[in-house]
Amino acid sequence: MYCYFNGELMPVEQAAFKTNDLSVLRGYGMFDYFRTYNGVPFQWDWYWQRFKNSAATLRLPLPLTQTQTADILAELYKLAQTPEVSYRFVLTGGYSPDSVNMVQPNLLILTENLPKDNPEGRTKGIKLLPYEFVRDMPEVKTTNYLHMVRLAQEMKSQNAADLLYHKDGEISELTRSNFFIFKGDTLITPDRNILHGITRRYVMELAAPLFKIEVRPLKMEELLEADEAFTTSSTKWVMPIVQIGRQIIGNGLPGQRTLKLWQLFEESVKNYGLATLETAR
Repeated sequence: MYCYFNGELMPVEQAAFKTNDLSVLRGYGMFDYFRTYNGVPFQWDWYWQRFKNSAATLRLPLPLTQTQTADILAELYKLAQTPEVSYRFVLTGGYSPDSVNMVQPNLLILTENLPKDNPEGRTKGIKLLPYEFVRDMPEVKTTNYLHMVRLAQEMKSQNAADLLYHKDGEISELTRSNFFIFKGDTLITPDRNILHGITRRYVMELAAPLFKIEVRPLKMEELLEADEAFTTSSTKWVMPIVQIGRQIIGNGLPGQRTLKLWQLFEESVKNYGLATLETAR
């Protein structure tokens, strides 16, 4: 795989940050992650806008325009020589002479192999561990995943796939994905202290013709009334959740409404971008 690093294309193993980068010294950095379908970056405009907004929030100037970045993605895709890839953007505070003040950010764009699918999670559902925490600046996809990494072994020992963040009785999100429940035919998702996921937005568009949607504060106590639960992300798609801590969701099996959304998502990405490719030809 190849990457882009501060103006150059190079093999991934050649890219290296110096030790005085603010992401290393102060954890001052952000990233984003998305993938291709049929060789076309999925929802590219939305991902770029989120990346741009996050950079502005952290006061990190972007060294490239969207058009320039799209050209780099196309070149990296050619170099990868594989049908589908993932892209990971990393923007850091850059090298600091005093370990505090920023001079110029560093931009790394990686191509990666797609993560392995989780068919067992889709058919059996996953378990979460509730964890009282709200991310700092949740609207920004920062590189700080301290709690997820620190508790990785705890999750593994309890056969849990992830953590469910909540604070003062209000649910926000998972460590790397968004959260939904069904109460009957009403789909509910939190509106505060979350990263506004691109897959979250896309799934809500798919759900809109079929279900009533409520975007609002979601209380932990409402899990007792949930018929189904699931999480969304670029790697999980629509992943059923069947247990949170000791509590079983619904009947303990992936719900039919959740599986319907999974099916709709799968069908929608099969031909994603093909019309654009035909036009380009």
